[in-house]
Amino acid sequence: MATAPDSGKFPSAATLAPARGARKASDQTIYDSIYEAVLTQRLPPGSRLPEVALSEMFGVSRSIVRKALTRLTSDHVIEQRPNQMAMVARPDVEETRQIFAARRLVESEVMRLTAGTLSKARVQELRKLVKDEKAAHDSGRDQDRVHCSMEVHRFLARHCPNQVLGRMMRDLVLRTSIVIALYKSPGITACFLGDDHGRLATLIAKGDGQAAAALAHDHLLALENLLDLNDDSRPIDLASILRPPS
Repeated sequence: MATAPDSGKFPSAATLAPARGARKASDQTIYDSIYEAVLTQRLPPGSRLPEVALSEMFGVSRSIVRKALTRLTSDHVIEQRPNQMAMVARPDVEETRQIFAARRLVESEVMRLTAGTLSKARVQELRKLVKDEKAAHDSGRDQDRVHCSMEVHRFLARHCPNQVLGRMMRDLVLRTSIVIALYKSPGITACFLGDDHGRLATLIAKGDGQAAAALAHDHLLALENLLDLNDDSRPIDLASILRPPS
């Protein structure tokens, strides 16, 4: 499939060098920056990730960049083929369906197991995430809304009693975020579907695992049904997305 074009403009190494006294970037820094940018859909599927440009942005050697890219490949965040530039994963339609099917199965079970197990403090944390998501939606802060929306699901995955399923769910949250960015209909930027997350938090707090599992299943099915196959090939400015903080 075609890839999203790069802007072709990358700042110099001097421009992006860490501030004097700041800790030097590591492969973990690069991994986290790309991971978060993909998760929050700032870095769209098919975006190219040139090693030279990344090494200049983070002020590190290409070997460190390569190490981060290898880890991102193993976590299904990016794709790397022999003699080709790394790029953000771009699943096809069939893989997209499989990702959603897998997430419905895993997340439904995570919700069933997690319901009734959260402390009062953690329930309050969950409700705050839902409240923050709603506030970001109402004020048009799309990136904040995406972050809060993803964090609702990641929070529940982190606190699932079965952490094997929890880790599987966190992986699938990222992979569904990638396909949402790829196939979303106009106006869809996150899994914000009315008060689904608020209702889910209430069911989790009440300990109604069966209802929470059913709601998670229906929530993800509704989200999948909102996707289309239009190819969004917007140009991107890789430097502005991944620039390390000064």
